[in-house]
Amino acid sequence: MTQKTSPSTLPSAPSDKAYISSPMNELERKLHYPLGEAMPQAGHAIEVAPGVKWLRIGLPFALNHINLWLLRDNLDGQDGWTVVDCCIDRAESRAQWEQVFVNALEGLPILRVIVTHMHPDHVGLAHWLCERWGVMLWMSGTDYNVARMACAPDSGFDGLESAQFFAKHGLVDPASQEKLKARSNYFTSLVPKVPRSYRRMMDGDIITIGSHRFRAISGYGHAPEHIALYCEASKILLGGDMMLPRISTNVSVYNIEPESNALQQFLDSIDKFAACAPDTLALPSHGKPFVGIHERIKQLHDHHADRLNEVRETCAAKPSSAADVLPVMFKRELDLHQTTFAMGEVIAHLHFLWFKGELKRELCSDGIYRFETV
Repeated sequence: MTQKTSPSTLPSAPSDKAYISSPMNELERKLHYPLGEAMPQAGHAIEVAPGVKWLRIGLPFALNHINLWLLRDNLDGQDGWTVVDCCIDRAESRAQWEQVFVNALEGLPILRVIVTHMHPDHVGLAHWLCERWGVMLWMSGTDYNVARMACAPDSGFDGLESAQFFAKHGLVDPASQEKLKARSNYFTSLVPKVPRSYRRMMDGDIITIGSHRFRAISGYGHAPEHIALYCEASKILLGGDMMLPRISTNVSVYNIEPESNALQQFLDSIDKFAACAPDTLALPSHGKPFVGIHERIKQLHDHHADRLNEVRETCAAKPSSAADVLPVMFKRELDLHQTTFAMGEVIAHLHFLWFKGELKRELCSDGIYRFETV
């Protein structure tokens, strides 16, 4: 049985995506959570708007859940549902989906699977859902092909190349290096395969899902080509990971694209959401549905401006590697999984200032990149 909650009857209500956020703070109080503390139970759904249902599936990480969405649809004359995002592939995730099939689909089939981007918690079960229901995957071309590449042997996503990349940025302690090198099949352990065909989504595409006409909005810096979906008539944004309420999306530089300007790309991308109506209901991949996109854009810009100031001060004091800046930007203890996200994010902030010409980079005699004020 589907849980149904009317937003109108409920009370009102900066960190990496890899980490659990702190209790509600002043920034969060500036956002509005129209569903209050309501959350879908495992295997069930909450209707958040006409024809739109919210699912929540657990993850075995510090960030312990992902939000998935069911949209009532009619495709090729058949009534059913479009799924947005999938969760990682593991037995517990499949079991929760099996409950969803019984409890939330109202006897109707899944008609297509939309994936916002190629990260494992979003694409991991796309192959299973598409095969089970005989439907097409919809995804951006870049993220589809990167996901296919990540599943292939010798893809560049293995632990050795990641360890070598982070070593160049100062993460050279033997324990971390050994653990990184051991992560040779991390992506494929969560995403064993990707469907062999897909329907490409591109920026500006209009995608009709049931009674909703969504416009695709591309985003960069978090993933190669993330696609969010905005319905102007219904004022609904399926924001994926580009617009999260309580935590800031991970923005990282990694070995597969070692000289990217990911932070600049991300900040430019979130500014696209300023065109959404002020009272848009944002449906994020993590956290709760919220209203306040324009305020959240400002908060994210402010958050990264504060982190950039920390980087400036550190590099003004002495030439610094990403590993040197890591404890300045991330003051809590990190496990290896969190450290890889954090290192990627530190490099993104260093690169932002490097591309701006505020910092210069030098490959030192020990093989480590260090940045200092120009």
